Parts: sequence; structure tokens; C-alpha cells
Amino acid sequence: MADELDPFILSQKQLDNAAELMDLDPIAHAMLREPMQTVTANFPVEMRDGNKKIFTGFRVLYNDARGPGKGGIRFHPKENLDTVKALSAWMTWKCSLANIQFGGAKGGVIVDTKQLNQKELENLSRAYIRTFAKFIGPKTDVPAPDVYTNPQIMGWMMDEYSKIKMDNEFAVITGKPLEVWGSEGRFDSTALGGMYVLREAAKLKNMNLLGSKIAIQGFGNAGNFAFDLVTKLFGATVVAISDSEGGVYSENGLDYEKLKKAKADTGSIDGYKGAKKITNDELLKLDVDVLIPAAIENQVTKKNADKIEAKILLELANGPVTPDADDILFNNGVLDMPDFLVNSGGVIVSYFEWVQNIESYYWSKEEVYKKLDTIITKSFKDVIEKQKEYAAKGKKVDARMAAYSIAVSRVANAMKARGWY
Repeated sequence: MADELDPFILSQKQLDNAAELMDLDPIAHAMLREPMQTVTANFPVEMRDGNKKIFTGFRVLYNDARGPGKGGIRFHPKENLDTVKALSAWMTWKCSLANIQFGGAKGGVIVDTKQLNQKELENLSRAYIRTFAKFIGPKTDVPAPDVYTNPQIMGWMMDEYSKIKMDNEFAVITGKPLEVWGSEGRFDSTALGGMYVLREAAKLKNMNLLGSKIAIQGFGNAGNFAFDLVTKLFGATVVAISDSEGGVYSENGLDYEKLKKAKADTGSIDGYKGAKKITNDELLKLDVDVLIPAAIENQVTKKNADKIEAKILLELANGPVTPDADDILFNNGVLDMPDFLVNSGGVIVSYFEWVQNIESYYWSKEEVYKKLDTIITKSFKDVIEKQKEYAAKGKKVDARMAAYSIAVSRVANAMKARGWY
């Protein structure tokens, strides 16, 4: 992986830029450039033939000054430690910006889940928890689902941890099935939180979202819900969408149900009939009102940032815009809403689930959505207000740097209050 696209190096560059802007204490800066704890482990898993196979897994606790670590567990064939470290850093800033009582963490296993049957997947999930049990807990580090993991896997993991502790430890994991005290409203919370940010961003740009043209990169969980919600909530028109195989474009809009059917029937939205086939790169450069990267990192770079035509860029994915693209977008008048604001809905509702598990008192979906709206809208307004503060001092900063300065200062202040430096 080239250094300029190494996700952890990118996360450090973003922190460095914020530290310079904030005039952050050098000791706090040094402490925040690296995770507090990094664990790599090799562990055996029983396979369908009765033999055991060794898998490599990770758990990174980036910072817990403001509360237990929080971050998902990814099952991916190309998982690596640098990606996990970067995501744990972004989780730290995400939780801090939302002002919820969590620090940042992340985990993962190098595995192609498509090669596993259901029992092997369960065995892997339980083995991961047995291996990392001493590093997680309701008051230390609280995992959640992420890439290629789901509520069922979280249910197995919670159960395995509960067996180890000989108690029902529902609060150790979030994103669980409702039957074992997951939270109402968790499944679509990442995309829904993004929609609340889009609503506020559109107000800022004096943009009417009714009939606006939207392009979405990615048709996984986040992109799928984003398509559905942006049409239902705002009456917007999704004219382009893509997955890992490519994309489709129709000036008159795409049909959500037909897209889902094409994906189910052929394994890709490339099978959608009646639309022009486009590449992922072409999708990014379309003349649309809103561009929503909802897939993977490093999609908007210095090579294509000046080709972005959208008025609002809504980062539903983690790290889709590289630091060297930020200035280009900002100078071109693109309102780029940063990932750790836009996609914080998932962790905010995970926080709600954790609180409900601890209290053994549960909220309705309507209560969850209302609380999510309140918190994420407050975060958006905090970011815009911070931009205004810098502007009053003669400093023009983009939304990402404003968000970083809020998040980093909260973590640094917590470390200071605890006497860590």
C-alpha cells in the first residue's frame, strides 16, 4: 500500500493538521498520534472437516480518556493492522465529536467469510472473543458489527463472553439482535444519521432537496439505506449508484426495488436494466447536487477532487476523501461533510444500546430516532459554529478541520483532567 493512501498515515496527517490549527500541546499531540493498546493474535478455529485452521485477528484500543473503547469488528480477507489502527483513531474522534461517553477502538480478522459455512462462522466469532476477552468488556472496550459482520455474529460473541464471565453480559457488545437486547433503530442508524446531516447541510447551502440529483457510491448496508431514505425523506432523485463491480446511471432516476432485485439476482447492480453503465470513478465526477461516497476509503484524491461537480459531498463511508483533496474541495466551494460526523449515527445508537443494556430499560424506535436527531444535529451545528470562530480570527478552515479541532480538544482536555500529561 502506497504511503499516501495508507489509512493510518492519512489519519495521522489529519490529526497533525488539526494539532497545528489548534496549537495543541506537543505531549498531547504525541500521545494522540498512536493507539494506547494494539493486540495481534493468532488463534485456532475448528472447520467443517474437523481440522483446525489458524486465523489472525486484531483489537486496537486507540484512546479511552473519555470512556470505554468503542468500535466494530471487521471480517475481511484483506484486513490489516494499519486499517484497524486508522479506524480506531477515527472512532475516537467520532465519539468525541458526538460527545458520547466512549473512546475509540476497532477490531478485525483476516478471513473471507464467503468461504465459511454458518457453523464455521460461529466458531470463528466465538474463538475471536475467547482470544480477546481479556481486552474487552462493558466498561473497557465495547465491540460492534462492521464489514462482513452482523447482528447474529454479535449475538454469538455476546453469548461467548457471557459464558466466560458466567453472567449475562449484554452490554459487552452492541448491534445485537433485538431478542438479546439490541436497540430499536440500530440497523439503519448510520444512514439515517447521515440524512439528518444532509438536511442541515442543505439548509446551509439554501438547497431544496426535493427533486435534487443524488449519486451514491456503494450499495452495501449504508448505501442501500441512503438510497431508500434520501428518496422517502426528501423526495430526492438518485440518478447513479455503484457497487464493487461497477455502476449505473439514469438522468431520470433509478428504481430502488429494481436495483435490489438486480443485486439479488446477479450479485451486482450491474445487472440493472434500462440505465447506462458507468465506472466508480465516473460516478464521482457526475454533475449532481449531492455525492454520497458510501463504500470504501481513498475515493476522492488530489487526482480527481477538482472534477467533483456536487455542491454537497456527504461522507457516509470511512475515509473516502484524502487530506490532499480537502483543500481542493474547499477552495472549489464543495461543502464536504466529514465522515466522523456524517456516519456517526451508528455509534450514537450503539451508545444508546449500551446505556439501555446497563439500565435494563428500553426505548421505542421513535425515541431512538429523536435522540439521534438531537445529538447529530448538535454536532453539525457545533462544527459550523467552530468554522465561524476560526473565520472571526482570520482563519478559513473546512468542516473536517473544524470537527477535528472540537473532537481532539475534548479528548486532550479529558487526558489533561485525568493527569495523563
